[in-house]
Amino acid sequence: MTAYKHQALMELADQQVRFAPPARRLEQMAKAEQLLADLDASRDYPYQYVCFKVTDYRPDAYPDLLIPGQDLIRDLGLFIAELARSMPALRKEEVLEPVLTLEEFSRKLNVTPKTINRWRKRGLIGLPILCNGRRQVGFLPSLTDPFLAAHQDRVEKSARFSQLTEDEKDEILRRARRFVRLGIGNLTQVSRRIARKLQRAPETVRYTIKNFDREHPEEALFPAVTGPFDPGTKQLIFSSFRRGISVDTLAKRFQKTRSSMYRVINEIRAQRLMDQAIEFIPNPAFDDPALEAEMRADMPGAAEFEAARRQSRIPKDAPPELASLYEMPLLTKDQEQHQFRKMNFLKSKAVKLLNSMLTPTGRIDPHKVRTQDLDEVEALLAESTRVKDLLINCNMRLVVSIAKRHSGQTDNFFELLSDGNMSLMRAVEKFDYARGNKFSTYASWAIMKNFARSIPEEKNRRERFQTGNEEFFDIAPDNRTDEADLLQSAEQASHKVNRLLEYLDPREREIIRMRAGLDSGHEGMTLEKIGEKLGITKERVRQLNVRAMKKLRNLAEGHKEEMI
Repeated sequence: MTAYKHQALMELADQQVRFAPPARRLEQMAKAEQLLADLDASRDYPYQYVCFKVTDYRPDAYPDLLIPGQDLIRDLGLFIAELARSMPALRKEEVLEPVLTLEEFSRKLNVTPKTINRWRKRGLIGLPILCNGRRQVGFLPSLTDPFLAAHQDRVEKSARFSQLTEDEKDEILRRARRFVRLGIGNLTQVSRRIARKLQRAPETVRYTIKNFDREHPEEALFPAVTGPFDPGTKQLIFSSFRRGISVDTLAKRFQKTRSSMYRVINEIRAQRLMDQAIEFIPNPAFDDPALEAEMRADMPGAAEFEAARRQSRIPKDAPPELASLYEMPLLTKDQEQHQFRKMNFLKSKAVKLLNSMLTPTGRIDPHKVRTQDLDEVEALLAESTRVKDLLINCNMRLVVSIAKRHSGQTDNFFELLSDGNMSLMRAVEKFDYARGNKFSTYASWAIMKNFARSIPEEKNRRERFQTGNEEFFDIAPDNRTDEADLLQSAEQASHKVNRLLEYLDPREREIIRMRAGLDSGHEGMTLEKIGEKLGITKERVRQLNVRAMKKLRNLAEGHKEEMI
């Protein structure tokens, strides 16, 4: 394998290959490709920024490392290629979109397979596939199109290395003129038909025709395209724009004006916002413009709240897993009322702006959608989310208090706590502040109601597989066994545990092994130590551990095996 320029990128790739699930690796490849398209070779980039853009996690490692843009372009290409190689092979017939092998993809672009492999080191994503029983590199349009769009000049230049003779160019143009006179197909369809006849790549034929049209606009075979875009093309334009392709490039590619491109992009943005479930509690005060400044202002006593947050102290007897809950002070009733009113007002204002973009039939009107309005909607929703997060964080200790009162009825306190947190989040969305009640009263009933349903269900599952006392004594093991019997029993138990662990994702399996000390034979690692090793937060480790243990319990019940 080609060596990395920087050790930090090599360690990051190794970490993701070993512990990230395949779906997460695929997402990180797409983000790395987007970052690669935005890099400037003349600039330096902090490693922590690069890691955050790819993994959504900002590490503590290498805080002072600056990577030159040229080195980062090279290492990021290697990072993408290494993650692609580590993906499990897909069966070609099971993939939902067309898959091209290396040979097919090189013929399509009219370049050599060697050129394709060189591009893979620059960020082109190719995934392992099983074709006719053989493992090969496959190329999916959804993964290759962003690279081809970002490196259009490079692709076209490479395709020109396989030069057409003047006679071949004339033959292509002659056939294209005949298809145009007969009114058969568009540029893409005509290029494919000619390519099949002349045994050339469709992209080569298409480029020849487009080059002629560019050099002879008065005789152009396929002048500027007119007419509305179909939904698939609109999605493609929006996705390309989100991946960093400029509006000018898109306008040239689709033979439209910049205004047309912006209109399509804004239409899709508006549609995606409309598809979100924006729920809020309405209030007549939201329709009074004179009250808007008051409702969007900071909450009463904001300075005192911030001072109390900075001076907060974590109780010495608080478990490490719950220490973060004491970082936020409690809200007063007035502060609470203001924050709930603000959150719901922001959502209602965002919904009104979106509704103003609709036609009388309820469809998005592209001519009514403006970039500044969409920016405002997204800003309103982002601000409402920050208010919601504050309300949740300030009331997390309420969940702990109620969960402790119910912890005697279940074996897993943290699973109970996670379930209660979900109830708290739903309560924040549904609470009507205008009734004058304190939120803690409403939330307490919601959390206890959820516990009243979930705890009996867990007890029923547990008791379903628990035997009676007499049966227990009948099947109780004989403690008078010799050492060989004990070793054999331990080996069987270890075999059962390892067999169940195979059902987990690699990262979940690694967390269980480190948490229980299965590999080391010593005491298990703490959540914080595991998080440092895997490059994730302590809370995320706890969530993954809870999810993995739940899977193991369900598997153990299904196999009628006992997990210790």
